Amino acid sequence: MRIIHLLVIGALVFAAAYVYRIKMDSTERTERVLRLRAQIREQRDAIAVLHAEWAKLASPLRLQGLAERHLALKPLNANQYDSLKNLPDRPPNFARPGEADPIGAMLETIEATADAPTVTGSIPAQAVTQAPAQEEQR
Repeated sequence: MRIIHLLVIGALVFAAAYVYRIKMDSTERTERVLRLRAQIREQRDAIAVLHAEWAKLASPLRLQGLAERHLALKPLNANQYDSLKNLPDRPPNFARPGEADPIGAMLETIEATADAPTVTGSIPAQAVTQAPAQEEQR
């Protein structure tokens, strides 16, 4: 009978220790959540301050004052605009008619080299050249 009493008392002590550990873990996690919430609040406050500073720095009146003070700009006049018929002629085309476009030829060579399979040390060159031929046969 004493052994049963000792086993029950031991089980109660173990259960109490286990419940205490669970309580401490939950308390620790609650404190961590509160710390994280405080950090989030601080970060949001800092973001709000940065937004306010940005709004102040990017205000149109401030920018206009800085532009007037530091740039030698003049206001536009209505007579500064011109019609499209007064534009200069198109620059001459240096490619002769019937010849391939030199820039287009350069682009095609760049695309061809980019599409070519890459040969590494682990793949023999013959296997790379045979693989596209096998795919074309399918």
